[in-house]
Amino acid sequence: MLRFLAACIIIAVLSVPAQAQSLAQIKKELETTPDPIGYVKFKLKKKFHIDTITVVSTASFMGIADSLAYKGKVGKVYGPFKGNNILVKILMKAPNTFYHVSHILLDTSLFRPRFADSLATAIADKLKRGEDFRSLASSYSSDHASATQGGDLGWFVRGIMLPEMDKQIAKRKKGEVFKVWSAAGLHIVKITDNPKQDNGFALMLRVIM
Repeated sequence: MLRFLAACIIIAVLSVPAQAQSLAQIKKELETTPDPIGYVKFKLKKKFHIDTITVVSTASFMGIADSLAYKGKVGKVYGPFKGNNILVKILMKAPNTFYHVSHILLDTSLFRPRFADSLATAIADKLKRGEDFRSLASSYSSDHASATQGGDLGWFVRGIMLPEMDKQIAKRKKGEVFKVWSAAGLHIVKITDNPKQDNGFALMLRVIM
């Protein structure tokens, strides 16, 4: 009878599932394992995706992904996100070239091209005389979003601006001021800083818990 009871107790203990790992434990193991993909696939047995995220601007981010791509640390696990069921590990980062410019946009749907060109020349003359670009942008620019920042467009990667601006920005040096026509109008552009290398890409492991 005692043997029978002992056998029943052993069977009962073995039939109880192992206690699930806490989220903190999973994050710690995912951070420290040398094979994060194998860990997710064979130990956690969870679905996962590997994403390449591009940072297009460091002045503002489109969401959590590009914010983590720029600010996050390689090897660190973040989350959970989206209904508390997604963990993200940053596997690696790669640099990209970023530009920093300010501009004043004269909207040619409001001004005739000849007047806009004349006004742009007058603004450029004011700048040469030492007037502040930020105050002139606040007064004249039709790009209201950047005008509130003194015309500052922040740091961004080449290729996201209008093609006409993109082409000219790559040729210029810090401090240069020049005019560019585009479909949006006439831009008075100032190169605020020389180009720099910064976090531009990140490879991320996204785990569906």
